[in-house]
Amino acid sequence: MSDLKLDKLTTESRNLNTSNIDKVSTLEMVKIINNEDKKVAEAVEKEIPKIAQAIDYIVERIKKGGRLIYIGAGTSGRLGILDASECPPTYGVSEELIQGIIAGGHEAIFRAKEGAEDSKELAIEDLKLKKLSSNDIVVGIAASGRTPYVVGGLEYGNQIGALTISITCNSDSEVSKTSQISIAPIVGAEVITGSTRLKSGTAQKLVLNMLSTGSMIKLGKVYGNLMVDVKATNKKLIERAKKIVCEATGIEKNLAEDILLKTDYDVKLSIFMILSGLSLNDAREKLLENDGYIAKALESIK
Repeated sequence: MSDLKLDKLTTESRNLNTSNIDKVSTLEMVKIINNEDKKVAEAVEKEIPKIAQAIDYIVERIKKGGRLIYIGAGTSGRLGILDASECPPTYGVSEELIQGIIAGGHEAIFRAKEGAEDSKELAIEDLKLKKLSSNDIVVGIAASGRTPYVVGGLEYGNQIGALTISITCNSDSEVSKTSQISIAPIVGAEVITGSTRLKSGTAQKLVLNMLSTGSMIKLGKVYGNLMVDVKATNKKLIERAKKIVCEATGIEKNLAEDILLKTDYDVKLSIFMILSGLSLNDAREKLLENDGYIAKALESIK
């Protein structure tokens, strides 16, 4: 395995700050971990221009009918699946719009299947099953920046004409060179040598949070800082829907409930009806004209 040159990777280097972590008290151990974690947000901050650029391109593709597809192995793959799976209930998007693919398939979400990451061909097969198109976005996630599965997925994305983005924690990596946009927060050596589920995983999660949240904001899924396309699929979310309508409009809870019943718990439509004074059908039509942006729709009727 010497050809992998792990000694050259920042994520595989030894951390001098944690070399004594097995000998200190539990309190000191946790402080050491926390001090290392503090470095993560600063590393991500350095990549903000690239993250913002990626969001703008993602939104552009989605508006053309494209999908956001995360691809990764191990922890990186699981983080992509986590981010993708949380978008439908939060922003009311279809499960097809944002997807996560992991090397080794469904079983690899729960159990490590380390060998699956070594195949470029497997990534191509997985993306072909998704019928990848030139409108889509492929986000390759790999802490090391050298995972063959992710490299293969990005290469295939480039071949198809999709937008390719990479998230890695090593500089000048193969994954970075293969993608059109490279996001590479360098968090330094891990607390436990090579355990990239730690700082690297946290950095990747922060970047994924920004990519999906930023894209949803720019697609009109947020009004102020309220998730106005939330799907009221359980008791907690039903109560959240009522709270959002009250906070956005200033009306009492019982009135919010009445409007939500009329709109079949469409939070965005309920808010716009109240703020605009329009009828149900007129409000729905006006929102459609303004791509679902409440602020734009309100401005259009002034």
